[in-house]
Amino acid sequence: MPSFDIVSKVDMQEVDNAVNQAVKEISQRYDFKGSKSEVTLEKDAVKVLTEDDFRLKAIVDILQSKFIKRGISPKALQYGKVENASGSMVRQMITIQQGVSKEKGKEINNVIKETKLKVQSQIQDDQVRVTGKNIDDLQQIIQLLKGKDLGIDLQFVNFRQ
Repeated sequence: MPSFDIVSKVDMQEVDNAVNQAVKEISQRYDFKGSKSEVTLEKDAVKVLTEDDFRLKAIVDILQSKFIKRGISPKALQYGKVENASGSMVRQMITIQQGVSKEKGKEINNVIKETKLKVQSQIQDDQVRVTGKNIDDLQQIIQLLKGKDLGIDLQFVNFRQ
């Protein structure tokens, strides 16, 4: 029976490369000379620490451009709130979303059921599997989900006939 999986995965090596490129650019920019700005990659998040909101916004813009150049969708990033840190510094955590959450999985299931096509979808851990007898129906589901804005970056993998 034909099937495919809907996943939301980010290549962490590309994230590491993008963060390293951003750190290098920040160290070379004239508006960051002599400032205490720090960008660090943690397990599944990027921590930005700098002196003021203006520099924080500039660093986030640099990071976004580096992520986009590396093929990482902006939808895969979740921005935390800006917090005050010690020594009149500001901090922001940018979480990298991996996998389809249960809530998003239910939302995807509802979108698929509204189509009235003869396909079944089920949530499996951090992905959604869609099966059906007709390959054309599965391709219609892929096109429909690509057109919908669900707030996360989706990939379609393991297409089996």
